[in-house]
Amino acid sequence: MRVLLLTLGSRGDIEPFIALGVALRKAGHEATLCASRHFATVIEGHGLPHAPMDDGFFELLQSPAGRAGLARSGSLVGMLSTAVRLMRQVGPMQLKIQRDCWAAAAACRPDLIVHHLKIMGAPDIAQQLGVPAVLVPLVPVVEPTAARPCPLLPPWPDRFAGAAGRRAGYRLVNMLATRFGTGPVQRWRRECGLPPRAPAADLRHDANGRPVLLLHAHSEALLPRPDDWPAHAVATGFWRLPPATHWQPPLALQAFLDAGPPPVYVGFGSMVGRDPVGLARRVLEALRLAGLRGVLARGWGGLQADAVPAHVHLIDEAPHDRLLPLMAAVVHHGGAGTTAGGLCAGRPTVICPFFGDQPFWGRVVHQSGLGPAPVAQRDLTPARLAAAMREAVDADAIRLAAAALGQRLRAEDGVGHAVAQLERWSAAGAAGIL
Repeated sequence: MRVLLLTLGSRGDIEPFIALGVALRKAGHEATLCASRHFATVIEGHGLPHAPMDDGFFELLQSPAGRAGLARSGSLVGMLSTAVRLMRQVGPMQLKIQRDCWAAAAACRPDLIVHHLKIMGAPDIAQQLGVPAVLVPLVPVVEPTAARPCPLLPPWPDRFAGAAGRRAGYRLVNMLATRFGTGPVQRWRRECGLPPRAPAADLRHDANGRPVLLLHAHSEALLPRPDDWPAHAVATGFWRLPPATHWQPPLALQAFLDAGPPPVYVGFGSMVGRDPVGLARRVLEALRLAGLRGVLARGWGGLQADAVPAHVHLIDEAPHDRLLPLMAAVVHHGGAGTTAGGLCAGRPTVICPFFGDQPFWGRVVHQSGLGPAPVAQRDLTPARLAAAMREAVDADAIRLAAAALGQRLRAEDGVGHAVAQLERWSAAGAAGIL
């Protein structure tokens, strides 16, 4: 089976697809990963062929306009405002990305396409090739359910929404995503001499209007499967990279770890806000108020600090599967990948969300007893963060719940389950029974 993987976004959007690609190759299949050129080294470092994708979207996220847009995106209104403001830039980028994905598909001639939610034109490429497309929602925002609100919407009280309102929220998000995301795809279809996309096509259907396999890369141990999901909506377990067995803490970090009790990890990855220097100051003050040691990960600029006190150690990045088990707790933005990393490590989690699905993961972690209530970035003060970190470190119930879930998650084989689902779906497509 030849599989083309298509993904777009930050490292949290890339690593699950790398993990899936590695598992596919281990199972004897061919897998090519098409993603931003920025990630070529890490993709090829895991032994996967890399098909290059335009860097424009990644560069936009790091630009002043992109940072300002992220800062406004703490609500649905803010996200829509950001989408409208950046539409003139994003539209041409999406068209370039679609062309790059088509070039990758033409080169590797896949039997199956597996794509991120942001690659809106993947079903159209699959239709052109006559192969199935599988959608990977790293966050469960696509398939409607009455079990929980859509992760991209605020959790309205049941007296205002109820089961029907929760299901309608998913349909609203699907409609908006389709409305904002398919214009460049339609232009690409015209370039290829294809008719316009069928009106029935949306996130849950292929270009011919048929339901697609929805392969969710999260664990049912954290998010139980809703009873009203159809059979083709599957949760496999988290997709984790192979263990970084070669990594050892650098000497300075090891000396810091040996010098006192386990520290708290703080890192916001690629979530570069308007004031990463000020955010670093608030984190340092929170650690001082809490009386805790800390490891600060600068990541891609989410935190900027040069000089730190003796009870804090600075790193650029480190493999989560090796570093986080050494921590007393983890503090981060609440991206799906980082949330999975902290929970798999069995450590209490403090989520400080910026936007999008991050508040949702913060609520899930708190409601599951795995960490304190999330502290939104707009409300983040040293005192609030210090209180949350102390609760995460001191509360026996949280520590025990996090350790128990971590043990359960580490026993799961999410990518193995995903590969088995893809094999079945590909076989069904070849037999013409999808």
